[in-house]
Amino acid sequence: MNGASREALAAARERLDALTDSTSVDAGALAEELAAVTALLDREAGLRRVLTDPAQHAEAKAELVQRLIGGQVSGEAADLVAGLARSRWSQSRDLVDALEELANIADLTAAEKNGTLDDVEDELFRFGRIVASNTELRAALTDRSAGTSAKAELLHRLLGGRAKPVTERLVVRLVSAPRGRSLEAGLESLSKLAAERRDRLVATVASAVPLSDPQKQRLGDALAKLYGRRMHLNLHVDPDVVGGIRVKVGDEVINGSIADRLEDAARRMAS
Repeated sequence: MNGASREALAAARERLDALTDSTSVDAGALAEELAAVTALLDREAGLRRVLTDPAQHAEAKAELVQRLIGGQVSGEAADLVAGLARSRWSQSRDLVDALEELANIADLTAAEKNGTLDDVEDELFRFGRIVASNTELRAALTDRSAGTSAKAELLHRLLGGRAKPVTERLVVRLVSAPRGRSLEAGLESLSKLAAERRDRLVATVASAVPLSDPQKQRLGDALAKLYGRRMHLNLHVDPDVVGGIRVKVGDEVINGSIADRLEDAARRMAS
């Protein structure tokens, strides 16, 4: 997103955070309602265009939202969507993207509240590794000719009882409605949102051999110092990694000797 859409999403995220700070709001239930509205607007292009038409008065668009969904979802969900309708958007699809992100954030907030956010982060990463290494599973989950109910049932069999409920809901929604993204890109986006809940970056670390706990601690500390943010490490073993270790933070990839590379990066930043 850019321009007006980015500002609208930032404001909506602030409103969502204010809502979910209240102990009376069920963040998980709110996530399901926002996801349902996302699906509605994803299907109804005409409605989406009306709600993002800059020629329409903001309050008229908000009132339309309340008439359409006010009796179908909670007041909190309806108010959030009405607030999005009042905002300006660079393009109509951005409204749906924003709603989807709010739904995912609400679910991650529910995990944060019940103390399972770290588990959800790890489970999203591990599921991504499983999909990457199992071509048959990936094909089944991304097959456009397969029904969404069949994919959801497959995921329930794979994740039910083995992953946290929030993880299962997030993955099922992603697979059921990829909205043009690859499965890998969707999982990476979810991992980044999870890390943001604790103001952390995500570092994907591939090493030739498993790292010891002291090594993981030193690596996390070094990366946090370099990037100025707390770091969540997603670890996996890859014997083919050149130089013993590879670290990816966002679009930056660090290969070879991690100590030498970090020292060199720190020197460049200082100069």
